[in-house]
Amino acid sequence: MVLRFLTISDFRNICSVQIKPGVKFNLLYGLNGQGKTNVLEAIHLLGSPRSFRTSRLPELVKHGERQAQILGTVESGGIESRLRLLIETAGRKMEIDGKTVHKASELHGKLNSVVFSPDDTGMVKMGPESRRRYLDRAVYMGDINYLNCWHSYQRILKQRNHLLKSTDRTGLDIWTEKLSETGAEVIERRLRFIAVLDNKLQKYYATISGGNETSRISYQPDGVQAIKRDEIREELLELFKHHQRADERYGTTTAGPHRDDLSFILDARPLKAFGSQGQQKSFILALKMAEMDNLHEIFGEAPLLLLDDMSSELDAHRNSNLMEFLIAREIQVFITTTERSPALLNAAPQCAVCHIEGGNLTFEGSKSYE
Repeated sequence: MVLRFLTISDFRNICSVQIKPGVKFNLLYGLNGQGKTNVLEAIHLLGSPRSFRTSRLPELVKHGERQAQILGTVESGGIESRLRLLIETAGRKMEIDGKTVHKASELHGKLNSVVFSPDDTGMVKMGPESRRRYLDRAVYMGDINYLNCWHSYQRILKQRNHLLKSTDRTGLDIWTEKLSETGAEVIERRLRFIAVLDNKLQKYYATISGGNETSRISYQPDGVQAIKRDEIREELLELFKHHQRADERYGTTTAGPHRDDLSFILDARPLKAFGSQGQQKSFILALKMAEMDNLHEIFGEAPLLLLDDMSSELDAHRNSNLMEFLIAREIQVFITTTERSPALLNAAPQCAVCHIEGGNLTFEGSKSYE
């Protein structure tokens, strides 16, 4: 999967940018706040229903403008597709080869990308919500049915919470049963995804860190031990009944998949409490590598890799290990840094280099770092 052309108009601080990316490595460098991450965000949005930075559409449109536009030509399986995303404050419109996309399933897999950014590293120490957000986005990228399942769960949860706040709780049992049924599917799909990622994580962590630590990722739904959907549903139903008195008191559903968490583990100890900064960064990047491997297996070709702010995220040793890993694979990579650093890409035979300043992009050619 390769992004051949990219045009961005009136997106965040970018007025108008055109890029013909290199098929392997692309370095976007410039000072902080100049628009480097905005380019990665635009690429990601061409293949995803949500930004990895915000859920508020008005933030994506350049100040003083009515709409933003992102155009991309993607080659996948030897076939080129033209993707067009139009963003307005009230909504977004997606087109593939001139035809409007009405369902997420039509866009799914057209431009897969995996993002590694400073915010991703932060989720190690942040609250469960950030890890759930990562989990739901990652599961969806390889499982189109998960999005419909998750939306159904959220709609039912909203209705149940409405009844819990009401003095008339007629029908609460029915909505609780529906929540258990849909929640069981959410948990089952999450469990399946994490099992795949956990199997891949260890080897990628060793590749990046160069160490011998044992890394693991675990998803253990609170109050649920089963792994089959029917059994999960029964356990969820018991969980909701157990918490019903508290739910009625607080007017909200206090347990369930919307409250679950992920555990990041290194040498049988919580990464959050015992992992160094370097170990935490290596762990999250290994997680992203495992995601890429999973998507490659599902779609038959590697997704794009978007590495944001690499100059601050990894030390020289880990950068070197990462680059060796990437060079050995057919992956199109976009990297942002604060400076044009030959040391970062000293192993790459060729790299397209662009300088970004004030939302303007200058192509500096394909530079060899041999």
